[in-house]
Amino acid sequence: MKEPDQKYTDKKLLVRGIKRMAISIPILVLTTYILTFAFLNKETIPLFIFLPLGIISIGATIFLIYSGLKLILKAVFN
Repeated sequence: MKEPDQKYTDKKLLVRGIKRMAISIPILVLTTYILTFAFLNKETIPLFIFLPLGIISIGATIFLIYSGLKLILKAVFN
């Protein structure tokens, strides 16, 4: 009987995916803090400084989480 070809996990891709996920966790926490700070100071200047910064960091967080999960799945199932 012939053994099926076993495919192993690509460790380099797995490490890259885990690193991206590890980077996204602190950015996620900082994003919520930045947006809360911006909305608490509605009548002052920090709203105009921190609100765009928070929105940009939300986009970066979503991108890092998506690409990290994609790399992890590619490493395990490819």
